[in-house]
Amino acid sequence: MIICESCGHKNFEGLEECEECQTPLDDNYLVEPTNSAKRSLLKDRISVLQPKKPITVESTATVQEVMQTLVDKQIGCAVVVESGKTVGIFSERDVLIRLNVDTPNLKDRPIADFMTSNPRTLPMDAKIAFAAQRMDLGGYRHVPIVDPDGQLHGIISARDILRYLAEKMSADNKNGG
Repeated sequence: MIICESCGHKNFEGLEECEECQTPLDDNYLVEPTNSAKRSLLKDRISVLQPKKPITVESTATVQEVMQTLVDKQIGCAVVVESGKTVGIFSERDVLIRLNVDTPNLKDRPIADFMTSNPRTLPMDAKIAFAAQRMDLGGYRHVPIVDPDGQLHGIISARDILRYLAEKMSADNKNGG
């Protein structure tokens, strides 16, 4: 077995790219990073972002209840669960795209009708660069983080990654790099 350095997926020997993330399994394709911020992005794991505890809602919760939770908690998404298992994610983007001006007519419907089902998750030890790539390719801004048993552990956002990069670049500037 070959463990993918980007996402941790176990691949059969002989594959040229990871079955999970399609990253080439040969690191020779990587250009050497030119500064410590870039090196950190390729080296550091999601755990350094200190994923926040996610707000969860049951799949039977109404659109109105979930939207009120987002407003009250001042957050951009909620993880949707059934019997403690992650089944979806509902974000402010879903409000704009899936509900839009029909929101008042849909407020009593279950959130399961409008959530993004089976969201992609990442393990805590995935590289930050992989998380950024996954978000970019998938077109989403939040990723649930799971432990090795698949249990929900936290959530990260594109803003978390941007904050991390800003701190790294600031440190580079202070150190002359």
